[in-house]
Amino acid sequence: MSVIIAQEPPRQDGVIRLLDLSDAYAGSLYPAESNHLVDLSTLEKPSVSFLVARNDGAIVGCCALVEAGDGTAEIKRMFVDPEARGLRIASGLMNTLEAIAGEKRLTAIRLETGIYQPEAIALYRKYGYQDIEPFGAYLPDPLSLFMEKRLV
Repeated sequence: MSVIIAQEPPRQDGVIRLLDLSDAYAGSLYPAESNHLVDLSTLEKPSVSFLVARNDGAIVGCCALVEAGDGTAEIKRMFVDPEARGLRIASGLMNTLEAIAGEKRLTAIRLETGIYQPEAIALYRKYGYQDIEPFGAYLPDPLSLFMEKRLV
């Protein structure tokens, strides 16, 4: 097994397949108004660092670090192919994402995740993310959990 994580463009077939799987998964858990997914064109903006995880060349995971413009950023589109779960892909993505945030001297990383995703919540808590109130344009949602990790 050879997992490589690097910044890559999001507009490629393997990534689009993962985003489609992510959309379907979120849609199976939450109503549309509780899904806060960003589209491909948003992921291509200069303020976004998009990470792709490859296992022996195949795209098996992705995530984005979306800068807010105020010294913070948000994790979006964290997803690992169900066939590749258990390979610590999400941990590799988190380590790389946090290293990029450090290089950019960001003060905090925030995220929104759903309450029906215990594996994601456990991952974020393991990395030191703590519950916060809704941030940015988010409104309170009983199906959402908002988290933050201060970096300085």
